[in-house]
Amino acid sequence: MSDFLKGMNVSRESGAHSYSGYPMLLVLLALIALAAWALLGAAPGFDAGKGEKLLFVGAIVGSAIALLLLLCGFFMIQPNQAGVITLFGEYRGTERREGLRWVWPWMMRHKISVRARNIHSERVKINDLRGNPIEIACNVVWRVADTAQASFDVDDYKEFVNIQIEAGLRTVGSRYPYDDLENEDVTLRGSADVVNRELLEELNERLRVAGILVDEAGLTHLAYASEIASVMLRRQQAEAVIAARSKLVMGAVGMVEDALTKLSEDNIVNLDDERRAAMVSNLMVVLCGDREAHPVVNAGSLYQ
Repeated sequence: MSDFLKGMNVSRESGAHSYSGYPMLLVLLALIALAAWALLGAAPGFDAGKGEKLLFVGAIVGSAIALLLLLCGFFMIQPNQAGVITLFGEYRGTERREGLRWVWPWMMRHKISVRARNIHSERVKINDLRGNPIEIACNVVWRVADTAQASFDVDDYKEFVNIQIEAGLRTVGSRYPYDDLENEDVTLRGSADVVNRELLEELNERLRVAGILVDEAGLTHLAYASEIASVMLRRQQAEAVIAARSKLVMGAVGMVEDALTKLSEDNIVNLDDERRAAMVSNLMVVLCGDREAHPVVNAGSLYQ
């Protein structure tokens, strides 16, 4: 994108030279009153000649045209709105001052909203870093930062934004795996801050040519594609079971070790290696079993 910017004539926003519309409105009203008084006072009578009557009609038409041209110079700028002004196709600046403004009537005005806009992208099917098909969508808050670029450097800046959001989403989504299956540092599901920050930077880089600034970007939908969703769900469930079992076994080993150490320190019972191994086995079965253990009461000695 940066090489593309170097090869094109990039427009830059500049301030426009316009006038406050309120004094011009007073001037317009004064001219209307003056023209009405002059025309009514100079109206020819019924016995006036043809030339005098034509002159009077010409004065009326000329006054109407002059007032109409003066009236056409008015335009209104709302809060968070800008007016791009051109003269015979040449950019003459952008007016961002709010209120009633006036420029020469032969200068064209095109209004652009510079308010923040919110776009929720469509779900896009892409392949993550491992080639797994996933569905991904994002929410983007953007606004026009340079009205000259938005007006003259791209054909339709709104359509340009929509296309570049999808392209940026595909680019960032393919950089990382969906989930941490191989101890990856950054994943789409587990590193939302990193992914959202990269998406923001990617979109700002892509939309800079159109004078668009992205204020916020973040993923709103992330899931495996339907064709592999069930398989990946079973894989995640299996990994969860393995992780839970591993934690359970490690906890049971610690409990058994503490129990045997306590028995030895307090001289409650002295076990040889065989009986010690049997006790460890029994305790591990009790602690790690899926079902409730049913103890068997030994009525004889320890060695029976």
